Amino acid sequence: MMNENIKRSYGPVRIAMWSGPRNISTAMMRSWGARADCAASDEPLYAHYLTQMDDAKRRLHPVHEAVMDSQPVHWHEVADYLTGPIPGGKDIWYQKHMAHHLTPGMEWDWMSELTNCFLIREPAAMITSFIKIIDNPTPTDLGLPQLVELFEWVREQTGSAPAVIDSKDVLMNPRGVLSALCHHIGIEFNDSMLSWEEGPKPEDGVWAPHWYSSVYESSGFAAYTAKNDEVPGRLLGVLDECNALYDVLAVHRIGAD
Repeated sequence: MMNENIKRSYGPVRIAMWSGPRNISTAMMRSWGARADCAASDEPLYAHYLTQMDDAKRRLHPVHEAVMDSQPVHWHEVADYLTGPIPGGKDIWYQKHMAHHLTPGMEWDWMSELTNCFLIREPAAMITSFIKIIDNPTPTDLGLPQLVELFEWVREQTGSAPAVIDSKDVLMNPRGVLSALCHHIGIEFNDSMLSWEEGPKPEDGVWAPHWYSSVYESSGFAAYTAKNDEVPGRLLGVLDECNALYDVLAVHRIGAD
């Protein structure tokens, strides 16, 4: 276990991990939340995102009213919180974000105070999983255009490419990829990131019982299993567009050291 009395060589780190839906984003939140020096937050822009859609689309989201009651609905309030003091006086704050929660008109300057990272997944696997919930997603619903736009913005702001990790790589070698990610961010890797206690966690959003059943049963990253489901013909255009966007990010992905 990590010795909390050790003097850190790094200051407070706010990690904003941006992902599309139907990825291993919740398992990643579990991984970081298992660190003694890390606080975690679950999709803090979700309520804001829900306020930006029409009633019919909003009703597709389980417990949407509870979500909007549980979080600030104005993005600038969320931004102030996420760039403020780290909860519990921790050294690290892991913020799990969905890229499609970035809505038109939202300002991005506050994100320069975060260490922005990107979690990607092969689009075919993501689409065939997502359509079990929403039948006809657009690339925007899947977050790929927003991921690429934010990636390019961060690169322009910082002068270097931000960290990109692929869920397949993580599942195939959790220790190696997470070690490389920590090195890229400038913090120490810790073995506690490889396992966690089963069940719900305090940081889980109110939507967790509807989405996190498999994560509740997990105690670590599952082994990678290839998905061979075919993308329906009606979504082949969406797949082509998402593949092109995925390729822009995948060329920068971090492998195991």
